[in-house]
Amino acid sequence: MKEKVLTGKKNGMLLLLMYFLISIVSIVLIPVGIGAEMPVLTVLAVIWLSLGWIMLLGLKVLKPQEALVLTLFGKYYGTLKGEGFYAVNPFCVAVNPAAKTELNQSGDVKSNSVLAPGSVELVSKKLSMKILTLNNNRQKINDRLGTPVEIGMAVTWCIDDTAKAVFNVHNYKEYLSLQCDTALRNIVRIYPYDVAEGVDTTGDGVADEGSLRGSSEVVAARIREEIEKRVAIAGLHIIEARITYLAYAPEIAAAMLQRQQASAIIDARKMIVDGAVGMVEMALERLNETKMVELDEERKAAMVSNLLVVLCGNHDAQPVVNSGSLY
Repeated sequence: MKEKVLTGKKNGMLLLLMYFLISIVSIVLIPVGIGAEMPVLTVLAVIWLSLGWIMLLGLKVLKPQEALVLTLFGKYYGTLKGEGFYAVNPFCVAVNPAAKTELNQSGDVKSNSVLAPGSVELVSKKLSMKILTLNNNRQKINDRLGTPVEIGMAVTWCIDDTAKAVFNVHNYKEYLSLQCDTALRNIVRIYPYDVAEGVDTTGDGVADEGSLRGSSEVVAARIREEIEKRVAIAGLHIIEARITYLAYAPEIAAAMLQRQQASAIIDARKMIVDGAVGMVEMALERLNETKMVELDEERKAAMVSNLLVVLCGNHDAQPVVNSGSLY
């Protein structure tokens, strides 16, 4: 199905004026036809006043960035695009299977108004050509290492081909939401939450440092490409995909927090030990250069031990003053 844009149909105002003009003439012709004994004029005037309103069914008003897909006796008639007052075949019917579908996205905002009993809510069949944002619900997905994570995504999209959107899929909004969920799961399963050793996320056979937390831009780009391929049949265009929420699943969040804390403590301790060893080496070199004291190996070992305890301890050292001889 290929989109066919109807042009040269912005004659709505002209048709409306013609209807009122002919209706006025018909009202005048009824008594004239009766008085002049011309029944043909009277019959034509009555027929127009009885059936002429059917022409008004072909009047369509569109605002900027709106479109209307029309069918005529079940066949695709064409698409009206752009603002204007249009006049089309009065027997054309507007089609939009997703008119009543409401997703968690811009443009689908529920009204707080309450309908009166017995009233009917009118649903517009117009398609929005504006850029919309779909905010998918958070999902729990296992990453590359099997760790459950919760992830949310926002997808910015628009309609490229109205005919494909209406006729190629049953409901293009639900189709888009489902494809977003599927693409998100397929891509997230390729990456670990944090950088892991021996993991290939690009498919080239070489381990890399890709991760959900550290490579969010790359992950989002791959998700967008995946969705774009899936929704092309529905005439939709994916402008951007962004990860809006990323965290460990609640059942393992505490354990992973402890793991991160332990890793941070180990890194900090390693840095402290490296610095302490360097300071001890510098102290021994300075003592040897200045010849301030002569220390044998046993005393050097004791000095190194004391300095490391002081420099690497969690608490301030409590010095012990020796008033006697060193030896």
